[in-house]
Amino acid sequence: MKSLTLAALLAALTVSHATAQAPPTDAKPTTVPFVLLPSRHVMIEVKVNGEGPFKLIFDTGAPINLLTPRLAKAANVKKGAGGFSLFGGMNQVEVDTLDVGGVLAKKLPAIVMDHPTVKAISDAFEKDHGRIDGIVGFPFFGRYATTIDYQKREMTFRPSGYKPGDYLQDLTKSLMTLSDGQGQAKVVGAAGLWGLSLEKKADDDAAGATVRKVYEGGPAATAGLKVGDRVLTIDGRWSDSLADAYLATSLVKPGRAAAVVVSRDGKEVTLKVTPAKGY
Repeated sequence: MKSLTLAALLAALTVSHATAQAPPTDAKPTTVPFVLLPSRHVMIEVKVNGEGPFKLIFDTGAPINLLTPRLAKAANVKKGAGGFSLFGGMNQVEVDTLDVGGVLAKKLPAIVMDHPTVKAISDAFEKDHGRIDGIVGFPFFGRYATTIDYQKREMTFRPSGYKPGDYLQDLTKSLMTLSDGQGQAKVVGAAGLWGLSLEKKADDDAAGATVRKVYEGGPAATAGLKVGDRVLTIDGRWSDSLADAYLATSLVKPGRAAAVVVSRDGKEVTLKVTPAKGY
């Protein structure tokens, strides 16, 4: 089986699925203010489809734009055709316009979901800074040469002529169906036995997947997982779809303890699961 690192995949996708053009001759910089939260996250005000402004986190490490269901409803963002992706593509959409202080980008991919990390940041700082409704990621800022001035709390955008492709879909396809050159998909098997079964209904838009069954005497049972637990992350990776969860478990070697974060009775609980050696 081919071995590809995440960095290598992103490098390959950068070459094959983005278009670079000369910057417009009239490309003028636009400077917009931001708020630096106590957590050191950069928060900006954004209009989506002409509605807002909404407060979002500007994240240079995010491969996709993320919107909460509340924002999506207020901005009349419609769901796409579906499918799956590494970040729960059942909620993948296309945003007509995204406006950051007059810097306007059109037809951007995004996902709609209540992600626990965004919720945690919002809950922590809502009293002083208002509700946070998502993340601005690479599909937006990849189009600009961006300068961030932390002293002045300002960022400056200058159009670069670069138009990112849909990295989320491309990365998903690369990870889940690595080609052998003959058009045949490689099947990725779990690295170890976990002793649990997960489920995710088609109309379930919430973060995580639900534990449907825990097998007696298995690693999950030993770690304390219970039927009904909502698995949010596995070994630091999101599990917002069954594809996400399966990928995460496949990357944990047997005998190595992995942190599994679950939502149980309204609280987040972290458990350590050590998958057993498979057959």
